[in-house]
Amino acid sequence: MRFKFAILYEDDKKGMVNVAKAVPLFSGSKGNSYYIGSGTQGVLIDAGKNCKQLELALDANGVDIRAVKAVFITHEHSDHCSGLRVFAKKYRLPVFASEGTLYALQNSAKLDPQTPVAVIENEIVFGDMLVERIDTPHDAAESCCYRVTAPDGKSALIATDMGIMTDGVRKAAAKSDFVVLESNHDIEMLKTGPYPYILKKRILSDRGHLSNEACAAELVELVKGGTLRLMLGHLSEQNNTPGIALRTSVCELERAGMKFNNDYTLDIAPAESTKKSVIF
Repeated sequence: MRFKFAILYEDDKKGMVNVAKAVPLFSGSKGNSYYIGSGTQGVLIDAGKNCKQLELALDANGVDIRAVKAVFITHEHSDHCSGLRVFAKKYRLPVFASEGTLYALQNSAKLDPQTPVAVIENEIVFGDMLVERIDTPHDAAESCCYRVTAPDGKSALIATDMGIMTDGVRKAAAKSDFVVLESNHDIEMLKTGPYPYILKKRILSDRGHLSNEACAAELVELVKGGTLRLMLGHLSEQNNTPGIALRTSVCELERAGMKFNNDYTLDIAPAESTKKSVIF
């Protein structure tokens, strides 16, 4: 059976059981979670909404909760793990993360003591999928992002929460078929916005978040290299808008001679679960 990746936003339960899909359930300041896998087996990347919201989002996107076999956590900030304790316990799911992140989760009671956990050092074969960990520069204990490869070699990378783009993340993105890349803030909106100076400094630092401009520059190189299925993730509600983020990237790509929805596809990961669908 051959697999291909699809982004699914709407209830599409019929005929999709054997299609590997990357489903952005939530993405943003108030919660982050992605499902990657087929209709029968997959993993959750982060669990930044409560258990009920995760259940409803999976169902809305045609994903049977029984298909979720594990949760991989990028880091311990609440918008990435607020629903983890209840969700993992309820469905008896193992939790994977870096050693530093697992320690931080356990130390802050964000994991039930009975939940099985495991450190992912570099990569792990989970079911029919290969999950790779790539470290990221963020103000967390030991943050990372994940690249998931389906049985036929097609792969998806979810890369957010990093102050700068690293060579490791860049290489992982370049060899992926589908990439979610952080486009967190518009620099001027952030500088002139209501956040206190210390928070602005943190976001703009090398351990903060990628700006629209930094993201756009990376997308140009990705498209040049042949990674053509792209999505902007983790947009700030205070310091960004979907329109500004999309326009920044599209304009930068146009300057490089690449046409939107012709040479590449680009979408916005939803802050809240939606039923809009884009399948490729």
